[in-house]
Amino acid sequence: MSNSIQFNTNLPSIENSKSWYERGKKVQMPITQTLAKGPGQFSKGVAPVYIQKGKGAHVWDVDGNEYLDYNMGIGPLSLGYCIPEIDAAIQEQLKDGITFSLMHPLEVEVAEILHDIIPNAEVVKYSKTGADVTTAAVRVARAFTGREKVFCCGYHGWHDWYIGITSRNNGIPEGIKDLSFTFGYNDIESIKNALDETVACVILEPFIFEKPKAGFLQELADICQANGTLLIFDEMWTGFRIALGGAQEFFGVKADLATFSKACANGMPLAILTGRKDVMDLFEQDVFSYTTFGGEALSLAACKATIAFMKEHEVAKALEEKGAWLQNEYTKLASLLGMSHITSCVGYPCRTMLTYQAEGQNPLALKTFMQQELLQKGILWGGFHNMSYSHTQADLDYTMKAYAEILPRLQVAIQTNTVESYLEGELLEAVFRKVDQHNIKPKNA
Repeated sequence: MSNSIQFNTNLPSIENSKSWYERGKKVQMPITQTLAKGPGQFSKGVAPVYIQKGKGAHVWDVDGNEYLDYNMGIGPLSLGYCIPEIDAAIQEQLKDGITFSLMHPLEVEVAEILHDIIPNAEVVKYSKTGADVTTAAVRVARAFTGREKVFCCGYHGWHDWYIGITSRNNGIPEGIKDLSFTFGYNDIESIKNALDETVACVILEPFIFEKPKAGFLQELADICQANGTLLIFDEMWTGFRIALGGAQEFFGVKADLATFSKACANGMPLAILTGRKDVMDLFEQDVFSYTTFGGEALSLAACKATIAFMKEHEVAKALEEKGAWLQNEYTKLASLLGMSHITSCVGYPCRTMLTYQAEGQNPLALKTFMQQELLQKGILWGGFHNMSYSHTQADLDYTMKAYAEILPRLQVAIQTNTVESYLEGELLEAVFRKVDQHNIKPKNA
């Protein structure tokens, strides 16, 4: 019998997942299309590998095991799986078609909606993935400024200009690597010391889990403007989640360009670039960034319906409230157990990360322990709370009940140095995204 969302006696049976995985290895390289969904981020041997279906905030794997999901498609399911209003909009558009030989009116309708809610959306451009629009933003910034260098902070996709400064940069010419530089979040002085007439743009995630220091984002916008450098907000995670108009609305700071993808269409593939008209006008003649599927109508219909749902149900407020409750309860529990030095729940409530650190212990082993224990209790977890509108108070209560049972066991395992002996699957793998070092260079270096 398949496991459900309860304190199950055994870890879930994942025989069908294993079978699909072996089939996939014969024909797919790599086995996953997104590293965050791949088997390296879930304990091999005990965690499911393939999901069959989802509803609300719950998913079922190919073996029929049910889980409460805190990954939510690695971000796009801001509302939840199979939301009737969004599905109905997709199905209604499907009656008329998907991709056409001319432009579709939805391209205009959705752009008008985005213009009204995103502070810098003087002009709107569509694509399919986040990497597409961040790269388009960097390209048009270079064209507009006549400069080449890029300063970046965060994760911005798989294209050469960004991946060249990560630890996984084989195949990228040295000349491209030499044009991108990283800086530490909240380190305004390093940017001031390095910003010069060669820097086309500064691109960053407005926040990841660390909160901006008072005035950091506005000061960054000011020094970029003074230097003739364009400021780009990569709002893949913040857009439509921290506020309907994203981080620009939440913090009251306008970027020259901004990029969006996760959350805007509740799982349908859509990416959005917004920005100043004088910059975006370069796409008319001088800068090329076009794709056959940019105006695909099902995703645009989903986006229109998703934003309408978000407005009607005040989704950003709901994500904040649900996430804050979970974050506060976890923090109180860790304090009650005397584990605040070992674990914390950090970030803005709409998307929090749980950290694990103990002297003499492998942090990945601690995280693997937590993931394994949560899987047995029917919770699919990758170290984050990616909140959705569909997470109910009952879901949150159950999650805290699970944490309250697991954390004392982790504490004992740490004290007796036996964490890894409890693991029935493989250790989780580190994600490659981390850059080798902050390599921003001062002026005249």
